[in-house]
Amino acid sequence: MVFGAVAKENNGEKATKRPSLFKRLGESIAVITRSKTALVGLVIVLFWVFVAISAPLLTPYTPTEQDWEFANVGPSVAHPLGTDELGRDLWARLIYGARIVLIVLPVSDTFWIPGGIAVWGVFLSLLFGSILGLFSGYFGGWTDEIVMRILDAMMSIPLILLYLIIVAAIGASAINVVFAITIVGIPGIARLVRGLTLDIKTREYVMAAQTRGEWSFYILFVEILPNARGPIIIDAMLRVGYAIFAMGTLGFLGLGMPPPSPDWGSMVAKGREFILLGSPWQALWPSLAIASLVIGLNLLADGLREESLKYQ
Repeated sequence: MVFGAVAKENNGEKATKRPSLFKRLGESIAVITRSKTALVGLVIVLFWVFVAISAPLLTPYTPTEQDWEFANVGPSVAHPLGTDELGRDLWARLIYGARIVLIVLPVSDTFWIPGGIAVWGVFLSLLFGSILGLFSGYFGGWTDEIVMRILDAMMSIPLILLYLIIVAAIGASAINVVFAITIVGIPGIARLVRGLTLDIKTREYVMAAQTRGEWSFYILFVEILPNARGPIIIDAMLRVGYAIFAMGTLGFLGLGMPPPSPDWGSMVAKGREFILLGSPWQALWPSLAIASLVIGLNLLADGLREESLKYQ
């Protein structure tokens, strides 16, 4: 099973042959298809990935194009989800907003890099959190005490407040939102990886590597980390959902992407002004987008967790 521990010979002389990439991919797909919960979540996530990648092909409009003749109208043939107060097509803004969340990171007005804000934020928090957790759990002693006490202090601050402090201090931009997601995510990931490391470092194959005189970095990143990847991957999926929710919250409070970016949270914040005027569309669609994507990621993670528990 792809989320199971990598098989090792007890004497530590030789590792068993690892399955090929295609075989591991097939095992991963089999795990998902065995769980209806994971399969439903995967379909929802893949839908948003598809519309994000295909956004230029799915609408003739750009997210900033204005049509004052059709300002603040409901769904129609010309505008399937309606328009906002400036006449911008809501479907275009919704799917281009999905690109920012999942597919591309706008570094500047003219420069973008692959990977959305939520993806980069979770990836960087996984990178630094995993390193801290590995070192803390493996070496213990003062290293563990210092790292854990600092992270405990960070975790004592409510998450939303910590997001607000970071973004308000350094300004609202895509890069700064990634930075905030990274900083907020590191403590939880570090504690998870530390707990896994404390368990795995007592296994026979780790002791065999120590007996062979392997370098500590080899033991950490070749023996321990690969065998902890299952819970880390599942946790990462959940954290992408948390990051999307955090992006929506920051955008709603005016601390997300600056206008006129198609930020889902800012769309909700602006659209709520028109709900009582009989035009709920601008607030409704991005709210459903945030909810569906977060639910999809949670279902996928829950399904994978259920399947992994069957093999423990």
